[in-house]
Amino acid sequence: MTKITGILLILVLFSFSCKKEKHEDIIVNQPYLLQYPVGFQPMNFPSGNELTTLRVALGKQLFFDKRLSRDSTIACASCHFQQHAFADFNQLSIGIENRKGFRNSPTLVNLGYHPYFFFDGGVPTLELQILAPIEDVNEMDFSVPGVVERLKDDAEIQQLSQLAYGRSFDPFVLTRSIAAFERTMISGNSRFDQYYYQGKTNALNDSEKRGMDLFFSNKTNCSNCHAGFNFTNYEFANIGLYETYTDSGRTRITLSTADRGKFKTPTLRNIAVTAPYMHDGNINTLEEVIAHFNSGGKNHPSKDVLIKPLNLTTTEKTDLVNFLKTLTDDEFLNNMEFKE
Repeated sequence: MTKITGILLILVLFSFSCKKEKHEDIIVNQPYLLQYPVGFQPMNFPSGNELTTLRVALGKQLFFDKRLSRDSTIACASCHFQQHAFADFNQLSIGIENRKGFRNSPTLVNLGYHPYFFFDGGVPTLELQILAPIEDVNEMDFSVPGVVERLKDDAEIQQLSQLAYGRSFDPFVLTRSIAAFERTMISGNSRFDQYYYQGKTNALNDSEKRGMDLFFSNKTNCSNCHAGFNFTNYEFANIGLYETYTDSGRTRITLSTADRGKFKTPTLRNIAVTAPYMHDGNINTLEEVIAHFNSGGKNHPSKDVLIKPLNLTTTEKTDLVNFLKTLTDDEFLNNMEFKE
């Protein structure tokens, strides 16, 4: 018996003790209660896709289902690994038939707080995000109608769909349920959180505390872009990674040359386990990331004015790296709720 089937059985058995007219409310509307870490804001949910236990359960099942790809070899989880905070260890993610993707796959943690998605911000909702990898020729190389047709005879999928959304499995259910599951991927119990939000003064050592002070200082301006509890302002910036960008970044969406080389500021949560870094995965270590920002980056007309030489000492660079490592949330990386 699968875990999902077990959940269904428990719910069905429970429903026998209730009046028939209440059966649907008990099954469909049983809320999934998110546990918000200290310092986190409550999450907003789109109307019609509020979190319920069965919506999350269905989304989780689909997240690991390789039938979403044309040749049934690639699932969402094939490019998003829990031990890497649901990022990818490959420079460019590998799709069906070993095809290389367009960009590095970012972490999925705390996605429910993001106002738009992808490095260029081209997708406005988490529900719509799943359409891109399914349709992309270098990823799943399939179609949403094809997925729906393939899964139409899966009795468990159909039953969960009816119970969770009150309708047969269709594109609406596919996109909403995966988004529901992804919204549960909340990470906020790193050693930094224990020190900064929970008041555990011994959670960080001296080097890590110096690195934290440096991170939030005017000398580095790191926190200007990596701001708030999610360590991102969700804005777009050109950090001088290249003098010439083969990937135009935000310009793909706005068509403005002023946005060339601008990419959405990523969260730094779990950054130590999400290498390689940058939109194209061209930087392999945190030490190299710090070295890039310390240098001031390469010249480009759209480079952000905050990107300039920092003149950090060797000790300061080490302290910064040590601080970034405190953003790793081991509890999240090992949470059984997210395992297949």
